[in-house]
Amino acid sequence: MTTLLITGASGFIGRNLAEQLRGDYEVTAPTRAELDLGDEEAVRQWFASRRFDVVLHSATVRSNRMTGEPANLCADNCRMFFHLNRHRRQYGHLLYFGSGAEYDRRHYQPRMNEEYFDTHTPVDGYGLSKYLCAKYCERVAKVTNLRLFGVFGKYESWQVRFISNACCRVIHGLPIVIRRDVLFDYLYANDLAAIVKRFIAHPAPQRAYNVCTGAPVLLSALAKMVAEVSGRQPEIVVREPGLGTEYSGDNARLLADMGGFTFTALTESVGELYRWYEEHKEEIDPAQLRFDG
Repeated sequence: MTTLLITGASGFIGRNLAEQLRGDYEVTAPTRAELDLGDEEAVRQWFASRRFDVVLHSATVRSNRMTGEPANLCADNCRMFFHLNRHRRQYGHLLYFGSGAEYDRRHYQPRMNEEYFDTHTPVDGYGLSKYLCAKYCERVAKVTNLRLFGVFGKYESWQVRFISNACCRVIHGLPIVIRRDVLFDYLYANDLAAIVKRFIAHPAPQRAYNVCTGAPVLLSALAKMVAEVSGRQPEIVVREPGLGTEYSGDNARLLADMGGFTFTALTESVGELYRWYEEHKEEIDPAQLRFDG
């Protein structure tokens, strides 16, 4: 059976992947206490007696509206990535989960393609860390950068991630709040897992892929979708007029090299997520849904 190492398995991406890939693969998903990727010597010792067919590197430090940008975010992300890459003799291939932030949020364009990468250098810590790691992926063997845009699903930070936040607000009788409407490319976590399986089974000919639907949707349309699947009539509040900067990618390279892919319809995936949150309603603190007013 193919052996996988999943880093960041307690986080949103890693937890979904670990859950969905177990059974098809022999999965090792250490906690940070078991493998601290920021500790160079600890990583060396951990890999001394282990080998894997594929590594899925989802461990990352990031920022959001609630937490702000942690100190040393860029350095910490780079350190984890390079400590892991130093031991590439211990694995067959590394699938690195990059980010559309590599394109530099100051200069986003609609449906950015892979050739647009390195047109600009990000100035924010998270984007810069992803950019630096992506540059490294271009130069070394056995590494593929799966560049993610908006991924949504269970286990994400419902306090700040829009679709989950909207679901939880409706369940608790609160209005859906949109700071400013924007076109956003959202990929269901289940679809991400299916795409990852393709890359595990078939080595990728390219070093980087935009892993996204290629079909951005307005936040206001998603809010209406949540309202529809809920069967309720929540208020939808858009605080600022106009549209924000679109965040989307061109996935032509991905689809060509995979031989096509059928994405889950948003109405279906949003419905599945809404029902999951209904089952976990007691775990959601309504006060945290309103942390930014």
